[in-house]
Amino acid sequence: MSSLLILNAQLVNEGQIRPADVFIKNGFIEKIGTGLSGLNADQVIDAKGQYLLPGVIDDQVHFREPGLTHKATIRSEARAAVSGGVTSFMEMPNTVPNALTQELLADKYAIASRSSLANYSFFMGASNDNYDEVMRTDATQVCGVKIFMGSSTGNMLVDNPVVLGKLFANAPYLIATHCEDEATIRANVAAYKERYGDDAPARVHPEIRNEEACYKSSSMAVELAKQHGTRLHILHITTGEETALFDKGYYGYSDAESVNRKYQKRITSEVCVHHLWFDARDYERLGNQIKCNPAIKADGHKQQLLQALLDDRIDVIATDHAPHTWEEKQQSYWQAPSGLPLVQHPLLLMLEFYQDGKISLQTIVRKMSHAVADCFRMEKRGYIREGYWADLVLVDLNRPNVVTKESLHFQCGWSPLEGYNFRSAVTHTIVSGHVAYANGAFNEEKTGERLTFIPA
Repeated sequence: MSSLLILNAQLVNEGQIRPADVFIKNGFIEKIGTGLSGLNADQVIDAKGQYLLPGVIDDQVHFREPGLTHKATIRSEARAAVSGGVTSFMEMPNTVPNALTQELLADKYAIASRSSLANYSFFMGASNDNYDEVMRTDATQVCGVKIFMGSSTGNMLVDNPVVLGKLFANAPYLIATHCEDEATIRANVAAYKERYGDDAPARVHPEIRNEEACYKSSSMAVELAKQHGTRLHILHITTGEETALFDKGYYGYSDAESVNRKYQKRITSEVCVHHLWFDARDYERLGNQIKCNPAIKADGHKQQLLQALLDDRIDVIATDHAPHTWEEKQQSYWQAPSGLPLVQHPLLLMLEFYQDGKISLQTIVRKMSHAVADCFRMEKRGYIREGYWADLVLVDLNRPNVVTKESLHFQCGWSPLEGYNFRSAVTHTIVSGHVAYANGAFNEEKTGERLTFIPA
């Protein structure tokens, strides 16, 4: 039995900002109101002057365990996530070995149950030859199936049209796709190797993994989903052209009971914080540090992505956190791996947009918490509601903090944001009722919970 009382907060939830106290018992929110200071609780947090938000749910991370633990572990990256207000994550299957069987998927859940400070789920991986394994996936226990419709790690490129058709036609759960056209990319690689040899600069990355490669693959996925009525979620949209593929409108409903109703929006999309924050000009300064797939592109695209986010063509915000060692990133452009570490800073990055008047706090909460829970049909997550799990984050909008190597909690120990001075700070992160992070200190006495889902 444990209880927690948060007093005097400004609660940001379901389109409103209002003063509120929150009483939490045994992991769940028991009471929301004002004047709750008389309740007895094992722990009390006075949140005067701070904003209380639902915890961020990051639907796309790469935590590298098993097989690539020289880059990261589930424990290290979950700690970093929690320190930045991320209370739940959904991790991708391109670990080593790739999570292409139910047994390998179960292994990852077992690791997280022992070591993850955040709540967790793991995508089942699809390949050209594991259709029967994919169809064994339990939609109540697994967030979805990941399909790489473009270059990927190991045996995870699904380019067989027959297999794609079967997956889109028969999967009874969400399919999440990485969309880049492999043939376009290979042709561009050959042309740029002929032009530059071994000395290509990082700035050619968005020219090789260009707008055409993204649009061709994304439009194919949308066409397949419309043909088969698939519940499709396209990850990390990077171009203005792609935003035209998606309908405007919020995915889901705001009342608690409606989760059992059929959602009208079957095709949703995601934007990642680095594609809103950086643009192609930053390759001159940061080089391979911001090399990622799909590529960060020209400046005009991030403006279009933000607009699509605001008008609900893009549904959620994520990180695609993908750490590599500093030594790996110092290799030549052709050799340096793609991906950058971001899971500690997505909320702070979006709060910078808020400070600049580009997005509201309510919209940040909707895109980083509410909509993610709705898109994935998560059970009792993503909202500050009585009876829901207490996944919460307290932020101080007037506490500047600079990103330094010493402040980083992910294992790789570097960030393209080093030296940036955020105007806001995360002070507390509560994971399933447990105060996992408070003013720079972790409490790892309790691990996070396995996320569960309501089948469509």
